[in-house]
Amino acid sequence: MAKSVKMADIAKTMGVSTVTVSKALSNQKGVSEELRAKIKKKADEMGYRTISAMNQERAKKNASYTIGVVLSDRWLDKYEAFYWTLYQDVAAAAVQRGCFTMLEILQSRDENEMVMPRITQEKKIEGLMIIGRLADAYLEKLLEDIDVPVFFVDFYDRDGAYDAVVSNSFFGMYVMTNHLFDMGHRDIGFVGNMLCTDSITDRFFGYMKSLQEHGVEVDREWIIDDRDPDTGRSDQGFEIRLPERMPTAFACNSDVAASMLVRALEKNGYRVPEDISVVGYDNYQPPGLCDVRITTYEVDMREMARRAVKNMIRKISGEHYKQGINVINGSIIYKDSVAEYKGPRKAPSKEPE
Repeated sequence: MAKSVKMADIAKTMGVSTVTVSKALSNQKGVSEELRAKIKKKADEMGYRTISAMNQERAKKNASYTIGVVLSDRWLDKYEAFYWTLYQDVAAAAVQRGCFTMLEILQSRDENEMVMPRITQEKKIEGLMIIGRLADAYLEKLLEDIDVPVFFVDFYDRDGAYDAVVSNSFFGMYVMTNHLFDMGHRDIGFVGNMLCTDSITDRFFGYMKSLQEHGVEVDREWIIDDRDPDTGRSDQGFEIRLPERMPTAFACNSDVAASMLVRALEKNGYRVPEDISVVGYDNYQPPGLCDVRITTYEVDMREMARRAVKNMIRKISGEHYKQGINVINGSIIYKDSVAEYKGPRKAPSKEPE
């Protein structure tokens, strides 16, 4: 039957990648016109029906859609509730447009064992959103198997072949680091596991750009982890390890990381911001982790959710929309964790435990 033909089947027959087939059938850039024509011809011969063709009539009747959402459980640890809030904004944006969401929390075991999401196997959704990066091998297999439109939220693929919406992580952390320089700091560290997520990586390079523009070299001793590098979690026995030689300020990849850092600093006798200044990112500070209100770069989650849902519906219905990566700007929120640098500080007097 025609509906059983997948893009992966066409790719195998043509000897090209699934991404190439996807680009050709959706008229995206990156495929020559000659190859595009051949792929479309082969798709017709094999009986493949595009999503837009299957949904054009439905769209004209203003039908609602069910949008599947997949989220890895490692992004939902004790402290990392940012993605849960982002999902709630996605669900609210979908309801406002007469659609519904179906959430599946992907367990680490399923991700490791390559068990595909139930919502994609049961064919109950017209589109799929993935919030937060999945393991590379798992994501590749999922994209090969799925035959509904896909949208990435808060991450993007290497080739930019899939639509995505992200916050402006590079610029946001560049702004936050510049703020520390404006307050007189020059010895500035960074808290976040490099390459753990696209957003952390982008924020690190925003931090790097600020340092380079101020003529300051990166000190690798001041680049510290904010989570277990193996599990990606910060809530299961993980503690931030401070460097022996301390900077005067830290730029943190999230408010959770900033809060954990403040707790570690206070445990070692430092005061924030009197001794060390701290900035975060996302304006989502979990209660009870630290008492200092973190100066941060606020992520416009509602706009991210609105844009993702709007374009997902257009993808499903076959409407025209601007394809590619949507970058959503935020703004700096000044709170209590940054003070002007006034010269070398005295060594902290750590109380005996």
